[in-house]
Amino acid sequence: MKEIHIGRLIEEELRRQERSVSWFARMLCCERTNVYNIFKRESIDCSMLYRISIILNRNFFDLYCVKIEEEFK
Repeated sequence: MKEIHIGRLIEEELRRQERSVSWFARMLCCERTNVYNIFKRESIDCSMLYRISIILNRNFFDLYCVKIEEEFK
């Protein structure tokens, strides 16, 4: 079973959108160092993931829904 490393996926999406870490930090109302800490996380709380999904216009919860569906097969 492959685990989801959500921080890495958030970082990849930010890069894909060609957004800067500074921009992301401003949107999250936090320091750049906190953004780098997010990138290192294997898990993240729902309210933070919701905010990040809105900011990056990507539903990161879908990743977990797909994983859950795979578990039921």
